[in-house]
Amino acid sequence: MLVRLVPKALLLPSHRDVEALNRTLESRNAELQEANNELESFSYSVSHDLGAPLRHLAGFSKLLQEEYTANLDETARHYVRVIQKDAKNMGELVDGLLDMGRLGRQPLAPRRTDLNALAHSVISDLQTECAGREVEWRVGQLHVVNCDPTLMKQVFINLLSNALKYTSRREHTVIELSQTLSPGKSVICVRDNGAGFDQRYAHKLFGVFQRLHRAEEFEGTGIGLATVQHIIRRHGGHIWAEGEVDKGATFSFELPDENQLVRSAQL
Repeated sequence: MLVRLVPKALLLPSHRDVEALNRTLESRNAELQEANNELESFSYSVSHDLGAPLRHLAGFSKLLQEEYTANLDETARHYVRVIQKDAKNMGELVDGLLDMGRLGRQPLAPRRTDLNALAHSVISDLQTECAGREVEWRVGQLHVVNCDPTLMKQVFINLLSNALKYTSRREHTVIELSQTLSPGKSVICVRDNGAGFDQRYAHKLFGVFQRLHRAEEFEGTGIGLATVQHIIRRHGGHIWAEGEVDKGATFSFELPDENQLVRSAQL
């Protein structure tokens, strides 16, 4: 009798096997989501608890500077200024973490949103940061997309204010905003002619507290881009960056079509 052996690789899983795999996958996803929620909750709680002592530190150091400065020598006054500066920086870090925690807890409320109107609203709000500078805004044709307008406005605020910050040493600043549509997705780009960055370290840009420039060069907390990535991911999209040292940077993010976004909002 001739017996033909069928390689295991050619054996298809049974319906029961597929169901078991799906249950395992759902269980792992639920565990991952729970872990993420616990991490966000922990980060929010810690940041909230740090707020009060930081306010006390800033307040009492200011009082020390205003009421007792005549009794302090130059070295002591320098120490007070250092305390105030570091308390301010830590306060901004805590505020950034709190904002990020709030965004993670806020339900996604997508609706048809005019990105052109949204962008011009943000640019108008940023005019005070342009005072005394020559800033050229090049806004291309932006379209209506399905997104959470409140969260998407935060994305535009963070990316455009970032572009302003890293072009601050340019005599003539150019910031471009464009959108490309293709079947099933929309890609929005923010391009500037600023300090740029080494492309080898682009993967670090979106990590919390990760910065590619020294604080002495450009102020910042290292939370803004992490917040942007978090928002884009909640919309079911992704973000990436391209740059070259002293030749500017481009931040691009992709949003899915309307049906995919609805599924993301339900997660």
